Amino acid sequence: MKKSEINSTEIARMAGVSRSTVSRVINNYPNVPQATREKVMQVIEQYNYAPNFSARIMSGKRTSTIGLFMVSREEVFNDSLTNALITRVIESASKRGYYVLTYIIRNTKDDDIMRNVKNTFYQQRIDGGIFIGAANHEPFIEELIADGFVVGVVDQHLEGRSEPNRVISNFNNLEGMRQGVDYLYSLGHRQIAHIAGDPLRWSGPEKLEGFRQAMEAHGLQVRSDWIIPSNFSERSGYQSVQHWLKVTKDLPTAIFACNDSVAFGALRALNEADINVPGDISLMGFDDHLLSARIHPALTSIHVDFSDMMDALTGKLIETIEVSSTDSKRYVGTTELVIRDSCQPLR
Repeated sequence: MKKSEINSTEIARMAGVSRSTVSRVINNYPNVPQATREKVMQVIEQYNYAPNFSARIMSGKRTSTIGLFMVSREEVFNDSLTNALITRVIESASKRGYYVLTYIIRNTKDDDIMRNVKNTFYQQRIDGGIFIGAANHEPFIEELIADGFVVGVVDQHLEGRSEPNRVISNFNNLEGMRQGVDYLYSLGHRQIAHIAGDPLRWSGPEKLEGFRQAMEAHGLQVRSDWIIPSNFSERSGYQSVQHWLKVTKDLPTAIFACNDSVAFGALRALNEADINVPGDISLMGFDDHLLSARIHPALTSIHVDFSDMMDALTGKLIETIEVSSTDSKRYVGTTELVIRDSCQPLR
């Protein structure tokens, strides 16, 4: 049977249940045994059945709820930036008359977790969803988009993919890296290291490429042993720099981190090694974290307007849910150098 021909009657037959049971599963009624619900959902997923999805949109029958999915192995409750992103999405959705269902995805390889996430869409508990922290190419996200669901993704770029139900929000990594390297160069720094971001997320490789381009524009060497692998967490910044300090033969005069959280971890590792910032080495971050002005020394960084970024993403997502359009939806935020105390002129 072709997937396009599947209907609720066939779903019921293949699952060995009544059509009314299929309807109760689809509408997420609580009076369905878990084993029965899973059996029906397995058939629905097998045939990519999105029941009544188009009909509900055309008739205006929506849940007025969007999903917000954080992909993170780290604890997020004490991360002020993550909480700011979540709050901004909730505020933005609320002023447009929408609720927000939130969920933290610890492991995208866990079948049970991912089934729950996909069921949130397939059971029409939400009208669309936003994903933060996902890999640049995440198969389950691509599956949801292919099935016609409205999906917003922070930090993604897939060449040639511009489906009308794909809403993308990025910031200008190349420009931000150029601004940072230009500033360090203006202070006299010629030996600059880079703590790289997660290679599976779009901004990790793009920031590294931006760093290379900016260094080359000034005729500066990019040393492979001064490219420090990491991801985007404070813990990874600490562990990466701690290990790097044990194996590097000589130190640069400045370090440009992929984000401020990583820079916080790097600062702790440098302090433990009795390397003074900025006296011995200058340190710069990227994104202008809420805590960057409060640490010591206050962190020089590249400011990203996350509030505007998340408001634009949420607005475009809801607009796409409510208004059929063939336009590509992409937002690219601006960046701006913020000078504080963690960088100083080279003597």
